[in-house]
Amino acid sequence: MRILFVSQYFWPESFRGNEIAFELASRGHQVTVLTAKPNYPNGHFFKGYSFFRPREELVQGVRIIRTPIFPRGNGRGLLLLVNYASFVFFSFWATLFRLGRNYDAIFVQQLSPVFAALPGVWMKQRLGIPLVLWVLDLWPESITAASKVKSPVVIGWVTRIVQKIYRSSDVILMSSRSFAGSIRSNLCGVDKPPEYFPNWAEEVFLRPPNSEAPLPVTLPKGFNLMFAGNLGEAQDFETILNAAELTLGQDVNWLLVGTGRKVQWIEDQVRQRSLANVFLFGHHPIETMPRFFAGADAMLLSLGDNPLFRLTVPAKLQAYMASSKVIIGVLAGEGAEVLSASGGGMAVAPGNVPELAKAVLAVRGLSETERHEMAKKSRRYYDDNFD
Repeated sequence: MRILFVSQYFWPESFRGNEIAFELASRGHQVTVLTAKPNYPNGHFFKGYSFFRPREELVQGVRIIRTPIFPRGNGRGLLLLVNYASFVFFSFWATLFRLGRNYDAIFVQQLSPVFAALPGVWMKQRLGIPLVLWVLDLWPESITAASKVKSPVVIGWVTRIVQKIYRSSDVILMSSRSFAGSIRSNLCGVDKPPEYFPNWAEEVFLRPPNSEAPLPVTLPKGFNLMFAGNLGEAQDFETILNAAELTLGQDVNWLLVGTGRKVQWIEDQVRQRSLANVFLFGHHPIETMPRFFAGADAMLLSLGDNPLFRLTVPAKLQAYMASSKVIIGVLAGEGAEVLSASGGGMAVAPGNVPELAKAVLAVRGLSETERHEMAKKSRRYYDDNFD
């Protein structure tokens, strides 16, 4: 089968769709990826890439066609908007002059922004072949949840684009069951029930960590609670730092591994409030994450109090579970339900600082045997539901 895979983000950026494309190629399918020059999450081009080069690559049997793009920079305001728009603009010309017509089906990994799915829609209209859409970020909800955009005109315009993309899709996959209501409403009566297709953990988390590979940093001694991933607005670091302050002097270390929009704010707060138990370790390749996880006594997962976030199951939840870790979650809705059902951790309502501090101290107070049993439940739930 000849498959066109469309995503603004692709290898060497770390997204689940990479594995889909490479796995399809390993099964004998001809896979072509339309994507941009990698610049996420650091905001600048990866080493070996520039605005114009390379135009094409061949990686693990997958042909990768890369469009120019303006890097996202600090991921804010105009820079982010230009980043989004440039992928759509240059992809339009790629659909006309670079992709050709030799495909049997199209698969779109629909992250944010939703507009990045449009090249897949254009190719479907041009070729009349099936389009599979994998919805990982829910729009227009994402634009109101993660930005200051409240204009009814803008939201209405975005909604019409979402409706066009959904109605153009032959199959709609959703990463969370709670997405179903929004997707159905934007299908505007079209009988096309979305299908549940959850995230999974990358292969690197399913293998025992390489004990001989040293960490690039030194972790502190004591009970280490680790957050790994995007340090952004959605993750409610106000609650996290307030809870960290409540646990000062109680042998609890709050380890933050990653980067994002809130890094500078977090660093300023740590310094101003003398939060000696909060450690920032920056961004590291996914290949090193199992070694980081191995140094943690429990993992932290957080999302702010927002209607959209209650519908979401954060992808890092599967990575934590697959790594056999005890998980403390600051979240509500479907993510909290999954965590509670697993028996591998504790869920605390977003914004509840005292309860978060209490949960962390409760897990710290468990015996090694008790934490080991919870960790096993995490992995068992992963194997039963997300493998």
